[in-house]
Amino acid sequence: MRITTGMIQRNVLSDLNGLSEKLSKTQNRAASGKQITRPSDDPYNAARAMGLRSSLSANDAYKSNIEDAQDWQNTTESALSSLTDYVHRANDLLVQGGTDTADQTSRNALADEIDQIIQGVKETANSTYGDKYVFSGTATGTPPYTQGADDTYKGNQGGLDPSQPGVLREIGPGVTISINAVGQELLGDGQSSGDGKLLDTLRTISQDLRAGNGPALRGADLKGLSDNLNQVLEVRARNGASTNRLAAADSRLDNITLSVKQQLSDTEDADMAQTLIDYNSQSAAYQAALRAGANIVQTSLMDFLK
Repeated sequence: MRITTGMIQRNVLSDLNGLSEKLSKTQNRAASGKQITRPSDDPYNAARAMGLRSSLSANDAYKSNIEDAQDWQNTTESALSSLTDYVHRANDLLVQGGTDTADQTSRNALADEIDQIIQGVKETANSTYGDKYVFSGTATGTPPYTQGADDTYKGNQGGLDPSQPGVLREIGPGVTISINAVGQELLGDGQSSGDGKLLDTLRTISQDLRAGNGPALRGADLKGLSDNLNQVLEVRARNGASTNRLAAADSRLDNITLSVKQQLSDTEDADMAQTLIDYNSQSAAYQAALRAGANIVQTSLMDFLK
């Protein structure tokens, strides 16, 4: 077959274009630091990288939920700590008022402070995280208690009654945790309910102080307040256990995220040392091809006619 000048030129140009395309891809890898810059570079690994990025996005959402839950439970713990302090103070006042040496004037003054503690307890139970009440069950837009004589709980049983899920946060694939406490479990519905919860006990203590009922103060009232304190501590322990679980989940997600990022790097990041070696060798080959091509195609029929 006769080899024409046009055929040689086309072959030379084709080879140069091929070398130029490889050099361009290598330049893109060096500039971006990525082995895959478009799906067509490596369809399998491109799909794998997309899956890994989806996992990272899901982990970010779970971490956000965990952080929100931790802040909620920190607010709850702060409120429970305040309730514990109130109960300790009420216990001190009860011991003072229950002694036979306390006169009625002193007991009346102690009852006044107990009344203030009652309002402080209800104010604490109305603690909020953002615009949500943390002790109202799932009725987070409703304050659980009102100031004044009405001690009736206004929230619901969400999170306390097994049939009513509480305030939930998803912290992993298919894993949810209830993060709320229910104020009624601790404070109850006041003296009219006779439920023996904290508000009922405090109202009774105030009443017995004003009546000078020393035996009741030293007996049933002291025991009732001790039971209320144990209930507060139990809820604090439960809240602390949930907080520990959230911390463990957060640590686990950090480890998973680190692992997924490493897999993503292994999948799509370029080996910079190898890329630079490839670039230098391909650049040298391209330059050599340009010089060789220039020598091959420089003569034509017009050169012979001259």
